[in-house]
Order: sequence, then structure tokens, then C-alpha cells
Amino acid sequence: MSKLVRAISENGGIVVAIVDSTEIVGEMQKLHDCSAPVCAGLGRLITGASLMGAMLKSREDALTLRVQGGGPAGLLIAVANGKGDLKGYVQNPHADMQNRPDGKLNVGGVVGTDGMLSVIKDLGLKEPYVGQIPLVSGEIAEDLTSYYATSEQIPTVCALGVLVEKDRSVKRAGGYLLQLLPGATDEEITCLENNISSMKSMTEMLEDGMSVYDIIEKLLAGFNPNVLDDEEVAYHCDCSKERVERAYISLGKEELHKIAEEQETVELKCQFCNKAYEFKTADYLNL
Repeated sequence: MSKLVRAISENGGIVVAIVDSTEIVGEMQKLHDCSAPVCAGLGRLITGASLMGAMLKSREDALTLRVQGGGPAGLLIAVANGKGDLKGYVQNPHADMQNRPDGKLNVGGVVGTDGMLSVIKDLGLKEPYVGQIPLVSGEIAEDLTSYYATSEQIPTVCALGVLVEKDRSVKRAGGYLLQLLPGATDEEITCLENNISSMKSMTEMLEDGMSVYDIIEKLLAGFNPNVLDDEEVAYHCDCSKERVERAYISLGKEELHKIAEEQETVELKCQFCNKAYEFKTADYLNL
């Protein structure tokens, strides 16, 4: 389990969600066996989705992030609920690319920048809310920041990080999402900017042994932050045989007949957790 905490400044002008997502990104990596840059990209996306999910008003709400950047990784998807639990998928997990000239993983290169970020919020209404913006960098954090500025007009700072070992295991992962609420003064904004500029990266702070609470105190130094809630969040897939069956039936009568002619059973895997479900093809010939 990973720890996700939400806090607010004493005067109510700044709210922040922060998560140490090392375990959930590690679980994602075990399931999808990604290359290092894809692991960092999808890891950042599911971390961001967890933070955004925690900002939803109800635990029954859900949020989906879709990134189609035109890079070799293909489509990336992250799904989170109002508690912050999540799951992720990447079309081409083994896509790879040389590191950037500064030695860092080339996340923007493998994700791509010629495409869109889509944010789908299921808030229990008849139709989900859908926001879409062009990708800024493919590095994920900048793209989520741009989404809030463009689609929701909320001044937001998003920091995400995934530290991948040479064996492609996840050493550290985490992030924070900070938002300015109406009424913040110029002095408060200047103080906050100074706090942020003096901070190390998220993974460096976790490597230094800082807890999420330590990072909140540093991020909101001078604002007397109060913790609103803290949750244990996890990589959690809610797939079922019925849900996978509906996807199978959606192939259409002609395709189902073709499959039945070639094989007696078909095994389909959930794209989020790789759980396998077996179906007898003859059972679907009379639909």
C-alpha cells in the first residue's frame, strides 16, 4: 500500500495532495514489465491519476487519464477512483529510447508530444465530463498542469517522479498536486514560489528519507498546513469475467463465428492486470 495525504493551508488558500506511490508503481511494473522510460511515463501517469482522483468530491466518482502522444509507447491509460486507488495500461510496454543528453530517461520521447491528453471524470451524472488538451511535453506533470490551467482555470503545480533501477525495478515514485484557491494574496504566492523553487525533486526527497508529511511541511512552510485526510492507496483492478465477456461480444457476430471455426476456446486477458478469462466459442454463436 502507498500513503496519500491531503492538506490545506491554515487560511484555506492552498490545498495539496501528495503520495508516495513507490509500491503502486512497483506493482504496475511487475504486471506490465515496461522498459525504463515507459515505466517512468506510465508510473507518473498513474501517480497523477491517484492525486487527481483524491481531489474528486466523492469516493464514488472516477477519473480516467488517456495520453496518446504519437510516441513508440502508444496509448497510455490510468484510471483512479475517489479514494485514490488506481490501475494503468500501456499499449507498447517494451518501447524504448536512449536517455536524454542530460542522462535522464527520455519519457517525453517515448510518450511523444504530437497528441492529446484526455481527462474523463465520471461524477455520477448522465454523461461524464471530458476535457482534452494538446500535450505540452509528454513528460506528464507539465501536461497535467496545463490541463488544469486550460480546462479548469485552476492555478496548479504538479510534480511527479519515478526512479527506475538498472534492472527496471522501481526504487522510488511519488508526486504532489498543489492548487491555489480563490483569495490567495501576492505575498502568499511569492512565499509559495520560493518554497517550491528550493525543493529537490520528489524522488530525491523520498530518497533522503523524507515522509509525505515532511514534504508537506516543506512545501507549505509558513502556511501552517493542516492534514485533511490520509489514505492507503493501492494498485487495484476491478475487472470481472462479465466485463471481459462484454468486450468479447462487442467483436460482432461475424468475428465471433470466425473465431469459433478456428478454436474451441478463447483466452482473453484484462489489459490492466493481465488476469486471464476463458470462454467457449460455441456459446456465442447464437447471439
